[in-house]
Amino acid sequence: QVQLVESGGGLVQAGGSLRLSCAASGLTVSVYAMGWFRQAPGKERAFVAAISGNGGSTYYADSVKGRFTISRDNAKKVLYLQMNNLKYEDTAVYYCARAKSGSYYLISSGYDYWGQGTQVTVSS
Repeated sequence: QVQLVESGGGLVQAGGSLRLSCAASGLTVSVYAMGWFRQAPGKERAFVAAISGNGGSTYYADSVKGRFTISRDNAKKVLYLQMNNLKYEDTAVYYCARAKSGSYYLISSGYDYWGQGTQVTVSS
C-alpha cells in the first residue's frame, strides 16, 4: 500500500523537544523533495520545512528557524523533523508530504502524497 505515516507526536511542555518521523512505503521518495506542514484549529494548513530529494538543501518557515531541523534517511525511506525549544504556538497537527519533483515547494499544492498527521501539543 502506498502511504506516508507520521509518528512521534505528543504532549510536551514549552521549551521541550520532540522528533517526528515519517515512514514511506509503496512509493519512491529518494528523488523527491519532502516537506512538513502543520494545521492548528481554525487555521489553514501552513508550511513548516522542506528538504530536497538528496537532502542537500533545506528551507524553513521563519517561525521555526533555529528551532526545527528537517532531515531524511533515503536508505530507510524516513523523513524527520527535530523540534527543539517548542512553543505553545507550535501546537498543531503535523503532516509530512512528498513533493511533485526533486525541488521543494512552499505551498501544499506542490505535494502529491500526504500522511495522516500526528498531533503535537505544547503546554504553556
